[in-house]
Amino acid sequence: MSVKIRLQRHGKKGKPYYWIVAADSKSKRDGKYLDKLGFYNPNTNPATIEVDMEKSIQWLKNGAQPTKTARNILSYKGIMLKHHLLGGVAKGAFTEEEAEKRFNAWIEEKSKKVDNKQQRLNKEEEERKAKALENEKLVNEARIKAQNEAPAEEAPAEEAPAEEAPAEEAPAEEAPAEEAPAEEAPAEEAPAEEDTAKEE
Repeated sequence: MSVKIRLQRHGKKGKPYYWIVAADSKSKRDGKYLDKLGFYNPNTNPATIEVDMEKSIQWLKNGAQPTKTARNILSYKGIMLKHHLLGGVAKGAFTEEEAEKRFNAWIEEKSKKVDNKQQRLNKEEEERKAKALENEKLVNEARIKAQNEAPAEEAPAEEAPAEEAPAEEAPAEEAPAEEAPAEEAPAEEAPAEEDTAKEE
């Protein structure tokens, strides 16, 4: 039976994560597997990878062949290097202490690279947030300025009708003057009543 170390897809549409498994090469991608070695989540930055090193090395010793993506993941975690160094120890090329020293030096260097990347990403995220905040502040200032200018322009237009109002009230004040002759009419009728009294 040919054994492959490969990825098994899980998660939802558009947000996958993968189990790293040792499975029969004839089984389906998401079918039965022989052993679960870890998981890989590409949705984070940097990607989250957890792999059981001892199990992975044991499967590699037993002849399991990793797929291209699985090999890249194992190399990223130093498992392929560890397997290579253990092969050198088995052949007598160097001692186990030397192999462990080389592996620890590689792990330390890799950790520095990952930390530097994480710091760079955090710095870029902070700069992006600061820039977005500054742009939002400029937009708010422009909006406030536009709101303050709008009432200033409307004020003269509102004052013009107020000035015309007294002109419209003037005819109303003249109306009592026109009514004055109507009040004088009874005074004119009084002599007519006196004439009738004289004739009697």
